[in-house]
Amino acid sequence: MRIALAQLNFHIGNFEANEKKIIDSIEHAKNSNVELIVFSELAISGYPPRDFLEFDDFIEECKNSIERIANYCKGISAIVGTPSKSKQKKGKELFNTAYLLEDGRVKSLSNKQLLPTYNIFDENRYFESASDVKCIEVNGKKIALTICEDLWNIEGSYLYSMSPMEVLIKEKPDFIINIAASPFSIKQEEHRKRVFEYNANKYKLPIIYVNHVGAQTELIFDGNSQVVDHNGRVVEKLKAFEEDFKIIETEELKAKPIKESSKFEKIENALVLGVRDYFKKLNFKTATLGLSGGIDSALTLAIAVKALGKENVIPLLMPSQFSSDHSIDDSVKLCNNLGCPSHKIAIEPIFNQFDTSLKPLFEGTKFDIAEENIQSRIRGTLLMAYTNKFGAILLNTSNKSELAVGYGTLYGDMAGGISVLGDLYKTEVFDLCRFINRDKEVIPENIITKPPSAELRPDQKDSDSLPDYEDLDRVLKLYIEEHLSPTNIIDLGNDENLVKRTIKMVNINEYKRHQAPPILRISDKAFGMGRRMPIVGKYLT
Repeated sequence: MRIALAQLNFHIGNFEANEKKIIDSIEHAKNSNVELIVFSELAISGYPPRDFLEFDDFIEECKNSIERIANYCKGISAIVGTPSKSKQKKGKELFNTAYLLEDGRVKSLSNKQLLPTYNIFDENRYFESASDVKCIEVNGKKIALTICEDLWNIEGSYLYSMSPMEVLIKEKPDFIINIAASPFSIKQEEHRKRVFEYNANKYKLPIIYVNHVGAQTELIFDGNSQVVDHNGRVVEKLKAFEEDFKIIETEELKAKPIKESSKFEKIENALVLGVRDYFKKLNFKTATLGLSGGIDSALTLAIAVKALGKENVIPLLMPSQFSSDHSIDDSVKLCNNLGCPSHKIAIEPIFNQFDTSLKPLFEGTKFDIAEENIQSRIRGTLLMAYTNKFGAILLNTSNKSELAVGYGTLYGDMAGGISVLGDLYKTEVFDLCRFINRDKEVIPENIITKPPSAELRPDQKDSDSLPDYEDLDRVLKLYIEEHLSPTNIIDLGNDENLVKRTIKMVNINEYKRHQAPPILRISDKAFGMGRRMPIVGKYLT
C-alpha cells in the first residue's frame, strides 16, 4: 500500500489553519497517487486542548471540520485524529478518536483505549476509554489502528491491565498504524525506540508512526514520525522539529541507517522551536530580556535570536553599582556577535531613590537580601515597562538549578512570559553554550569561564549561597527526575549534609515555582504541569 505520513504543526483551537493544512496535504497526496494519508492524534483540535474540550461549540467545530475534510477524501483514504462525542449513556462524553475518512464520508471511528494520566498527561480528565477495539480496512489491507499510549503498555513498564494490541492481533492485521501526540524530552527518542522494537518483534508487524511537531506553550513536539519493519528496524524517519511529508510503500520496507543528532543539538532545536512557536501562536513578534553579562541571559539571547531573528530581540543592559566592567563589556560583545540591538539603563539612581524612601523603615539594619531583591525588581519593572510600551514579550532567563533551590527573586528575575532555560540545569547551560560555540565564538568565552554571580552586592558569587553546581545538579536530578528519597541519594555516596540541605531548599521554595512563567520542557520531569507538589507539605523538609 502507498501511504503518506503528514507530520504537521497544528495550533490548538485554530480550526481554519489546521483544516487547511490537512486538506493541502490530502491534495498533495492525491496528486502523488497515495492510497492512505495519516495525520497525528487530535490533529483537528491541536494537542493538548485541555479545558477547551468542555465547550460544546469547540466539539461541534471539530465535528464540522472533519465533515469538511471528508469531502476531499475521494480517491484517497485518510486517518485524522479529533475528539468525538460518545453515544454511551454512561461515562464521559468524549472519546479521543481516530477517524477513517473515505469516499467523501466518515467510514469508521477508532477510539483510544489507554488514557495517560501521569506527568504532563491528563487525558482521563476529559475522555472515556474505549470499551472495545477493532481493526480497520483500507483497500483490502487490515490495519491495527492505535492512538499513542495504546502501544506503550509494554513489558517492563506496564501501567494498564489491558493491551489493545492483544485484541487487534487476533484479527491478523497487515501492519500497525500509531497516531500520536508524543512530546519531546531528551530521553523520549530512546523510549520510543524501545516501544516500537517491542511491538514490532512481539507481533511481527511493521509500524507506521505519525507524531505532532511544534510547540504548544511548554510542550514541544519533535515530530520524528517514522516507519519500522517487523523486526523493529527503522525504515524511514521524518525530520525532527520540522514539518515533513513522506510517502512509503508497505511492500518495500528496507531498514537503513539513521543519523542521530547529539543531545545538545536536540536541546537547542527544541528550545528554538519552543520560543518561535510561542511567539507565532500568540501573534507576537518581538522579545526582550535583561542581559546581565552572565551565562543564563547570554544563552537565552542566543536562542531567541535564532528563533525570532536578530532584529526582533532587544535586550536591556541594566548595570548597578555592583556590576563589573567586564559584565557590561561581555554583554556588548555578545550583542555585536549576534547582530542585535540593545539599550542600556543604569539602575543605581533608581535604587538610591528606593534606599532613601525605605531608610526610615530600614534604619539600623544591614544591607542584605532585601536590598539585593530591590535591584532585581527594579530590573523587572523596567523590562515590563518596555514590553508594555512596545508590545514585546519578556523572556525569563532562570535555569532549573536556580528554580529548584529558590535562587531567584519573585517579581524580579523570575518575571517573564516564557521560561527558556527553566528545564536546563546550570551545568547543562554551560554545556549548551559550549555546543553553540562549537564552530565559532557566539557567546564570549569570558561569559562561560567566569564564576557565576548575581552581582547584587560587592564581590558576590553564586558559590557564596549555593553548593558547587556539579554537586548540586547531581542531587537535584536524583531527587526531581529519579524520584529518589534523601536516604536513597545518600546511599549512592552523596554527602548527607549536601543532600538534606538541597532537598530542603527545593521543598520550601515550591511557592516560588507556582508563580514562575511556563517552562519549555526538555526533560522527563520539568517544573510546572508535570510536577505537582504541595506548597505547604511537611514531607522531607
